[in-house]
Amino acid sequence: MDWSRVEVEAIVADYLQMLTLELAGQTYSKTKHRLELSQKLQDRSEPSIEFKHCNISAAMIDLGFPYIRGYKPRSNYQALLVIVAAEQVRGKTTLDNAALAAVQQPAVMPTMTDFTKVKSEAPQKQHRATESVNPLLFKAVKRDYLEREAQNQSLGLAGEEFIVQFEHWRLIAMGQQRLADKVDHVSQSKGDGLGYDVLSFDADGKERFIEVKTTTFGRETPFFVSRGELALSHGAKEQFHLYRLFEFRKAPRVFDLPGSLDLHCVLDPVTYRASFG
Repeated sequence: MDWSRVEVEAIVADYLQMLTLELAGQTYSKTKHRLELSQKLQDRSEPSIEFKHCNISAAMIDLGFPYIRGYKPRSNYQALLVIVAAEQVRGKTTLDNAALAAVQQPAVMPTMTDFTKVKSEAPQKQHRATESVNPLLFKAVKRDYLEREAQNQSLGLAGEEFIVQFEHWRLIAMGQQRLADKVDHVSQSKGDGLGYDVLSFDADGKERFIEVKTTTFGRETPFFVSRGELALSHGAKEQFHLYRLFEFRKAPRVFDLPGSLDLHCVLDPVTYRASFG
């Protein structure tokens, strides 16, 4: 049974409060929030509330916001959810300020990393069956926080430097010191017009063209590609790899999207935003 407007308004308000705290770097208890919410929504079980939080994560991504860590976006949500979210984000200057500060904050590469714990599985490309929503709604309230983070040069450079070290470690771990010594941060040594950032190698010596996309947010956060990167993923699909670094400030993790990006992501034909559902 679909949630009522009163129920949706209550859970969205609670979600936005938690998101604001998280973006501001303040601690909070998801359990406490969930228990308090369950008292207001007595007809909804705790698992149902948790699932709805994940739906809200997907709605927030559609509105251009990051989502709460741990609430994996589930995109097949009722239309009322994004309508209420759009209503409630209007005029929330504290949330806007926290989001803007989070995406513009400078970054540095972590000094100590256990690379054995860095690799992650990539999200699966999903079919969306969300109820239709008036596109003018998105236009009226949509923010560009995820795009602004993608333009954060400090974060992008720190992510590339991290992957250079990761590739060096990966090749040495395979007994390929000679190849490890040839890993090249080409976006710095040769410029950023090649369609990739790092030149690395497979164990057999075949070149690996690595494009690095870095976010401080969760694994399912969309990213943006250029026409050149997309073309290279098609033209050099045996060598192209997109490395997606996520949760970079907390504990960096990375997954690999090899070959044609269309196989892994849903690509917006106008903005070239790549998402997984």
